[in-house]
Amino acid sequence: MENRVKVLVVGCGRMGTSHAKAYRSIGDFEIVGLMDRGPGRAEALNNALGGGLATFDNLASAMAKVRPDVVSICTLPDSHEEYAVAALQAGAHVFLEKPMATTVAGALRVAQAAKQARRKVLIGYGLRHHPSWIKFIEIARTLGKPLVMRMNLNQQVQAENWRVVKDLLKSVSPIVDCGVHYVDVMCQMTGANPIRVSAIGARLSPDISTDMYNYGQLQVTFDDGSVGWYEAGWGPMMSETAFFIKDVVGPKGCVSIVASSTAEPSKSGDLETHCRTESLRVHHAELGSDGKFTRTDETVDMSDEPDHAELCRREQLYLLKAIREDLDLSAHMDDAVNSLRIVLAADQSFRSGKTVELDRGV
Repeated sequence: MENRVKVLVVGCGRMGTSHAKAYRSIGDFEIVGLMDRGPGRAEALNNALGGGLATFDNLASAMAKVRPDVVSICTLPDSHEEYAVAALQAGAHVFLEKPMATTVAGALRVAQAAKQARRKVLIGYGLRHHPSWIKFIEIARTLGKPLVMRMNLNQQVQAENWRVVKDLLKSVSPIVDCGVHYVDVMCQMTGANPIRVSAIGARLSPDISTDMYNYGQLQVTFDDGSVGWYEAGWGPMMSETAFFIKDVVGPKGCVSIVASSTAEPSKSGDLETHCRTESLRVHHAELGSDGKFTRTDETVDMSDEPDHAELCRREQLYLLKAIREDLDLSAHMDDAVNSLRIVLAADQSFRSGKTVELDRGV
C-alpha cells in the first residue's frame, strides 16, 4: 500500500509488543524498525513478528536509518521525555505510553516540542478509547455535584510479571504510573480543577529500592467540592480481595463498574482485567412520598467491549486519524500534563508527609 505511515517501535517489552501487533493489524501502518536498549529484546520481538525488521539498541541510529513517520515509545517512564523530544525534533509524530515523563517540567518539554515541531503526540491513555469507560464517565456527569470517586487497581504478581514490575518501580511508584489513568478519569467526570492532594504509602518488599514504595493511596480534592481516592499496590504480597473498585457517588445516585470475572482468584495480575467493565450498575437516589426509592437500579450491559489488544488497536487508529486529518491534540496533552501533576503531587505528599496545595486553574 502506498503512503503507509512508517513506524519505529521503541521498547520491546509487554506494551511494545502489544502496540507492534496493533500496527501490524492496520494496513495504513508499516513497522520499519524495532529498538530496545536491552540485549536481544528487539531481536526477540522481531522473531515474534515473523522477522525481517531492522533492529537497534540506540534511538539516534534507528531514526537516522529508517526515518520513521511515527515513533512509538513503550519504554520505562524514565526515558519517555528524552525519546519523545528527540523523535519530535527529528520530525516524527509520537505515540507515548503513559506517563508522559517523570516530572511535570519534562512533560511540558514534550508538549512544547510537539508544538514547535507541529507534530502529533498521543499519550497512551487507553481508557479514553474504551466505550465502556466513556459511558461510565458520561453517567457520572449526570449524578450532580459534588462527586465522590472511589477507584483502585491492585495487582498480585509473581515470576516474570514481578520482574517487570520491579523494573518499573525503578522509575515510578504505582500511584504515579497507574494513577494517571484514573485521575484523568476523575478530571473528566468533574470538569473541575484539582486544588489539594495527599497520599499514604508503604514499602512492602525488600526487593525494591529503599526510597521506593509498592503500595500507595492518593486523595484529591477539586474546586467544585468533589473528592476522589485511588489505591494501587504491586507485588506478590498483594491481596486479591477488592482489588478492582470503580465507583462514583453524587447527590442524585451512583454508578459502579460491576465486572464479575475480575473477582475470580488470581485475576489482579492479568492485564485483560485492568480495563474490563462487563456491566455498569446505576442507582438513583430519588425518594418518593413514602420515603422509598422511586426507581429501581439499572444494569447497563457492557459485555461487548474491546480486549487489551483491540484497545491498543483503537489507540493507533486514533493516532492515524489525528495524523491524516490534522487533529489538534493540544488539549489532550494538557490533560495528560494535568493528571501527571496530580499524581506527582501525591508522590510528594507521601514522601513529605504533608498535604500538597495545587495552583488553581492549571
